[in-house]
Amino acid sequence: MISYARQTQEEQPEAPSPVEEHIAPAPRVSVQAFCETVETAAAVQSAGEDRRLGKAHLKIQMGGMAAAIEAYRSAPTPNVIVLESDARNDLLTGLDQLATVCDAGTRVVVIGRINDVMLYRELVRRGVSDYVLGPVGAIDVVRSICNLFSAPEAKAVGRIVAVVGAKGGVGASTVSHNVAWAIARDLAMDAVVADLDLAFGTAGLDYNQDPPQGIADAVFSPDRVDTAFIDRLLSKCTDHLSLLAAPATLDRVYDFGTDAFDSVFDTLRATMPCIVLDIPHQWSGWTKRALIGADDILIVAAPDLANLRNTKNLFDLLKAARPNDRPPLYCLNQVGIPKRPEIAATEFAKAIESQPVVSIPFEPQIFGAAANNGQMIAEISANHKSIEMFLQIAQRLTGRSETKKQKSSLLSPLIDKLRGK
Repeated sequence: MISYARQTQEEQPEAPSPVEEHIAPAPRVSVQAFCETVETAAAVQSAGEDRRLGKAHLKIQMGGMAAAIEAYRSAPTPNVIVLESDARNDLLTGLDQLATVCDAGTRVVVIGRINDVMLYRELVRRGVSDYVLGPVGAIDVVRSICNLFSAPEAKAVGRIVAVVGAKGGVGASTVSHNVAWAIARDLAMDAVVADLDLAFGTAGLDYNQDPPQGIADAVFSPDRVDTAFIDRLLSKCTDHLSLLAAPATLDRVYDFGTDAFDSVFDTLRATMPCIVLDIPHQWSGWTKRALIGADDILIVAAPDLANLRNTKNLFDLLKAARPNDRPPLYCLNQVGIPKRPEIAATEFAKAIESQPVVSIPFEPQIFGAAANNGQMIAEISANHKSIEMFLQIAQRLTGRSETKKQKSSLLSPLIDKLRGK
């Protein structure tokens, strides 16, 4: 019988926008869709190009229920079958026939246009995993397939935030580390910073950590990667912030395949609410995969022509590769260097067709002191104006507001004294 696994189904630049519904990526599964209309086939095809179905193998055929029954008379069924059917009686009769040729464990998603609770209950009774009311869009198909493999009792997987510089030396690592600090301290989210610049990473220096192990141990031992192994590699920075440090040594060459970090990211998703990826400024198969696979992306750029070109190129590529996600965010950094000609934020926004989240001023003294002391800006100067900017970025990336602090009243001193006694 068909197994039962039922699951439920332009932002404004000046205000934090809500984060889109979080859909966990699907594992490596085979999916075959049998469509009746070209519109549904196009939606399923588009869904197959979504990053969350990147590991799934999707095949599409026309012909609906009849084609599915005929196909599986002499062939094994995949992990998931997607069926489009508009006729109630033909649907139920067809499901009964399909059950006779369907392998145990195969999950069935039905796309139909009949909005009837009695039909839905009958489909559930027959073991259908999900019923999606048409017409469907790509994200409806993505949601349905991915939710089949999310346990009902499981908490939502962690969000991956990728931070990358539009050009080398623009301070993307500094921004990512301070934003992660704001996520952990001000938003009270458990977060981990993964320093992916294995040869020259600075996260260990910025957080004043020198762990004996880090992300290199995981990348070079993919067979050992699991929750317990990753936990041993994490270095505790604060109560809510941990670090997966880069070795920052040159005793080996760090050439990686496209999927080298997949097991690390998947394990972090299962244990951490927020993962901040500090991605080095390079273009390779794995950096592209990390960016496209992230839930949200922040590009850090300086206000010059090369940064503008690179930011535009990144924006265009990532928007095309992630059509069902919100566009990347970007911020301007090192704004106002004396005597340096700069491109104004308004011109940047016109070319990118998006406003920067913030424009961080050039403050070499405080940023240099923080870097040399292994501290965050908030630790150097609690009231510095850039701290609020890092918090704004953190709120935009996570969709969260600042944790409210309890207000003190006129009686607070007296209550504190009584508690002391």
